[in-house]
Amino acid sequence: MSSTPTEIVRSVLANTSSLSTLETLIAPNATYISLNYNNSSLQKIFPYAGSHPNEGPLAIYNTFATVNKIWSQEKFEILSLFGAGEDVAVFGRFTYRSRTLGKQTTSPFSIWAKVVEGKVVFMQFMEDTFDMASTVKVEGKGRYKVFEGQEEFEV
Repeated sequence: MSSTPTEIVRSVLANTSSLSTLETLIAPNATYISLNYNNSSLQKIFPYAGSHPNEGPLAIYNTFATVNKIWSQEKFEILSLFGAGEDVAVFGRFTYRSRTLGKQTTSPFSIWAKVVEGKVVFMQFMEDTFDMASTVKVEGKGRYKVFEGQEEFEV
């Protein structure tokens, strides 16, 4: 059985499709944050996005199950994983292809996790949501204005 916080988080990432394994690695009242705290517009595109307080292993399992319905995972690569005490950080990249449109992208990701008494009690997963949304966007452009005095532009 995994024992250090970094080993536990690595095991979580290697077993996202096994609820029974996740239940041994994640506290039943763990909090999971996916992409943001609460953004209803983003949740229309990514229904799993947002905060999942006290939802435990099921929050992570359901998130990755939904991700698997939207994209096929072509590569998931951990570039760096390290910890200090109960805190664990993971940095990497993944390549996904949307199942509906066949669009592929490679996105960086980062994870912050806390492990207490051998169980993940908190996990936050971040990625390039703008890029990921582009793989499921059918058509059209968005209009943006970033700086005061700047003209609007389309992307």
